[in-house]
Amino acid sequence: MIVFFRLLKILRVFARYRLDQLLPVNLPFAAKLLLLFFKLFPAPRLSRGECLRRACEDLGPIFVKFGQLLSTRPDLVPDDIVQELNHLQDNVAPFASEEFQRIVETSLGAKVSDIFASYEHAPLASASVAQVHTAVLKDGREVVIKVIRPGIQAVIEQDIELLLLVARWVEKNTLDGKRLHPVEIVEDYRVTIIDELDLQREAANASQLRRNFLNSPLLYVPEIYWDYTRSNVLVMERIYGIPVTDMAALNAQNTDLKKLAERGVEIFFTQVFEHNFFHADMHPGNIFVSTKNPQLPQYIAVDMAIVGSLTREDQYYLARNLLAMFRRDYRQVAELHVQ
Repeated sequence: MIVFFRLLKILRVFARYRLDQLLPVNLPFAAKLLLLFFKLFPAPRLSRGECLRRACEDLGPIFVKFGQLLSTRPDLVPDDIVQELNHLQDNVAPFASEEFQRIVETSLGAKVSDIFASYEHAPLASASVAQVHTAVLKDGREVVIKVIRPGIQAVIEQDIELLLLVARWVEKNTLDGKRLHPVEIVEDYRVTIIDELDLQREAANASQLRRNFLNSPLLYVPEIYWDYTRSNVLVMERIYGIPVTDMAALNAQNTDLKKLAERGVEIFFTQVFEHNFFHADMHPGNIFVSTKNPQLPQYIAVDMAIVGSLTREDQYYLARNLLAMFRRDYRQVAELHVQ
C-alpha cells in the first residue's frame, strides 16, 4: 500500500511539471491514453530542463541520481536540459539549517559553538543524499560538515520497492528481461545507495584513498577528522579548487589541459590496476582541480561514498580491452566482449 501511494505521488509530480511534454510524439496509442491524465494540469511557466530538474528534486535521491546521470550524457540529452540538470550535482534544494544544526549537535553530543570556532548557517553544497556546511575548528583548521538528509532512508526504500516491482514485471514479460537481469540490477543498486547513507563507511574509503595517494602530485584527498565523524555526520578538511567542468576558470589560470588529461588517465590506471581501489562516483560535482600549480595541475577528489575493486579476471579483461582500443584492434575488442 505504501508503494502504491508513492507511485501516485510520482505520477502527480510528473503531471504537475508536465513531463509528458518531454516524451516523443510517436508513442503507442495505449501510452497516449495513459498520458491524457497529464493534460488536466496546466503547463508550468518553466523551461523543460527546469521542469525535469524540479521534478527530480521533489521526488528525492533516486530521481536526483537519475538526473545526475542524464547530465553527464550530452551525447543523448539536449544542451538546455543538461545545463539545468548540472545543478543536481551539488545544488539540490537544501533542507533547513536549523535541522542541520540539530542533527550535528545530537550526533556529536555537544553544541556547535562548543565544537567549532565558527559555523556557516548557509549550506556550501546540497546534494541528493547529504548537505554540506563550512566551519572552522577551535584550532583554526577549516572544515566542511556533511550531514545525511533526514528521513531519506524511508523514501529510498519505497522507491527501491517500486523499482523491484517494475523490474520483476520486465523480467517476466519482456523478451530482454531474463537477459538483462533487471531484478539483480535493482538489488545491487539498493546495496550501493544504502551504503551511501553511512558516512563512517565513506570516511573509511576516503582515508584509504588518501593513504594511497599521500604526497602524490596527481591526486589530493582531503583529511577526515574522525573525532567528529559519526554514521550520519562527517567532518573533513575543506579544500579549494576549480570544478573540473569550469573550463573558463581553468583557462583563466592557464591550466595545462594536456597535462591535466594525462594525469587523469594516470590516476585511473593507478587506482584500477595498481591499488585495485578506485573512486567509483567521479561525476563532475566530485572532482576539482587545484589552483596551486596550473602547469602541473593536481586533481582533488571528494565524496568517496562509492568505491570499487576488481577481480584479477576483470582487471585482465579491462586491460586487454584498453590495449586493443589503443592499438585500434577492434576485432579483438569484439572478441573480448563475446567471451
